[in-house]
Amino acid sequence: MKFSATTILGAYVLDLEKREDDRGFLARTWDRRDIAKHGIDFEILEGYTCNTLKKGTLRGPHYVIPPHKETKLTRVIRGSLYEVIVDLRPDSSTYKKWLGLTMSASDYKMLLTPPGCAHAVLTLEDDTEYISYYAPPYDADHERGIRYDDPAFNIEWPIPISSVSEKDSSWPDFKQEL
Repeated sequence: MKFSATTILGAYVLDLEKREDDRGFLARTWDRRDIAKHGIDFEILEGYTCNTLKKGTLRGPHYVIPPHKETKLTRVIRGSLYEVIVDLRPDSSTYKKWLGLTMSASDYKMLLTPPGCAHAVLTLEDDTEYISYYAPPYDADHERGIRYDDPAFNIEWPIPISSVSEKDSSWPDFKQEL
């Protein structure tokens, strides 16, 4: 895996390096030693597959509050999406900045979101599926969110948002909780 730092402190794009032959290819998607070499303390404790039926569907942005420190690793396995990270760490040099990346099944990239950042996905195609790995395990009592249109961040979405859950559209204006 090749690690590329992003404009958000501690967030990385991981390019999967395919080893190909006449049968197809093999690409490593997880190596705790490589993660640790980059100063990242991340042990996968939960994993999910998410399928979204319609283009323009938004999930998030979500984050967790202390004592949890959620790290997330995602990869698109069908279709494409726009993935957003928002830095909510007051002591970070990239506090309140956001990063948006287009990710697709064919690009063999993964996005690592560090603790203290909100995360969202907007589907760019119908029938998009992605996997995500987490630590610590999900805890609804510590989950929070920010609205996709919160003026504190002014996130620029590449396409109109046509579907968002009631929960995600009703988060109050952002107030620092981390």
